[in-house]
Amino acid sequence: MTSACCSPSGGGRSSEAPALPVRVVDPREAARGTVLVQAGPFRMGSDDPDVFPDDGEGPVREVSLAAFRIDPKAVTNAQFATFVKATGYLTDAERFNWSFVFHLFVQGEAARRVLRGTVPGAPWWLPVEGASWRAPEGPGSDVAKRANHPVVHVSWNDATAYATWAGKRLPTEAEWEKAARGGLDQARFPWGDDFTPRGQHRCNTWQGEFPHTNTGADGYLGTAPVTAFRPNGLGLYNTSGNVWEWCADWFSPDWHATEGPLTRTDPQGPPTGTNRVMRGGSYLCHESYCNRYRVSARTSSTPDSTTGHAGFRCATDA
Repeated sequence: MTSACCSPSGGGRSSEAPALPVRVVDPREAARGTVLVQAGPFRMGSDDPDVFPDDGEGPVREVSLAAFRIDPKAVTNAQFATFVKATGYLTDAERFNWSFVFHLFVQGEAARRVLRGTVPGAPWWLPVEGASWRAPEGPGSDVAKRANHPVVHVSWNDATAYATWAGKRLPTEAEWEKAARGGLDQARFPWGDDFTPRGQHRCNTWQGEFPHTNTGADGYLGTAPVTAFRPNGLGLYNTSGNVWEWCADWFSPDWHATEGPLTRTDPQGPPTGTNRVMRGGSYLCHESYCNRYRVSARTSSTPDSTTGHAGFRCATDA
């Protein structure tokens, strides 16, 4: 298994990241609407039989965190549009003029704008010229009816720029997992261990035979509104499925298992790396190839990578 099946990298398109917008934000304004996560320990990671060893999900370890605040929802298209209007910010996908789109969504004009090259091991990702947060499926698409859906085709650079403008930051990976668990200890999902309790869908993932047939049994073929499905015990929505969410940390499969005390109290991740952590899974996750919608699961991508199933939520210090 490689991270390409979950989130392909930008294919070496890296260049200098855009400057972060400067804005002075009252901390009380930044904290409005966020969820307070109390200080204290939780058990991070998983030793379940179906973890991906190469991803570094385990071992289970007790991690203590200071109190922090986190958004209950992923950042929406409407919120990101407000940011862009205020700053004139240009996302990485717009600067490079292409982004990865899932093959079943590439139709019409977009089908004529597919660039050469495929993702090794994940041919369902197509690089489409003109795809961006404004046009998630490429030319001819828009977000006019998706104001309350999570913004996608945003890179880690873009997510960091938005968070900075909003007076916030991206959550650390440990913060993200503690909040995503919703107060449960070592449950597979934010709501428990049963994926569909009483036959009810609790998140937006692939239903059917991946990658060609999605029945949409959970109600959605692509992204769902950020408040779709029930929130977890802390009030966070969609911490399993819908869109992958960028975290602040550099990715490593073993740093947390080798660096001892640095990884047990308010860990910030390794000091350097090539990829940034992504959490939560997406509407394309399916147990047949990528059951990374489990709350302990993780993947990564380069900071400039953009896809149609990756977004983010923000956090602040308490």
